[in-house]
Amino acid sequence: MVMLRIKRTDSSDKDFQQLVRELDADLLLRNGDEQTFYSQFNKIDMIKFAVVAYAGDIPVGCGAIKAFSADAMEVKRMFVQIPSRGKGVARAILTELEQWAHELNYKKCVLETGTRQLEAMGMYESGGYLRIPNYAQYEGLAHSLCCEKVLNGG
Repeated sequence: MVMLRIKRTDSSDKDFQQLVRELDADLLLRNGDEQTFYSQFNKIDMIKFAVVAYAGDIPVGCGAIKAFSADAMEVKRMFVQIPSRGKGVARAILTELEQWAHELNYKKCVLETGTRQLEAMGMYESGGYLRIPNYAQYEGLAHSLCCEKVLNGG
């Protein structure tokens, strides 16, 4: 694989916006009509902390964090294009987001993923995320899985 480069940006970044459109299309295929419910929690117009992963000059993945509580950031909009999956891109994105949250003095990251995204759940678990009760808007949703990770030094 070509050398991976991670760029810190925000939701105004055109490459981030394109990757999020691809993510939304992927989630619609996986979740069908249920995706309409989830979409209301995944708006990107005010995201200050986003990253885009590039293989050479080609954007291949993205992710973001946003404030969740006084001591936690929520990981949002994680996506890697199919040809780049299984090559460590998602792990690199997640590591960058965790580092950024730590630099901003947050103690942990939380996230929600779905039972239909088993590859994502496997990556989060291997990265040190532990299952927690579903929070906020995800309480009681059978296809939602929530996790958290205490950051280094947190």
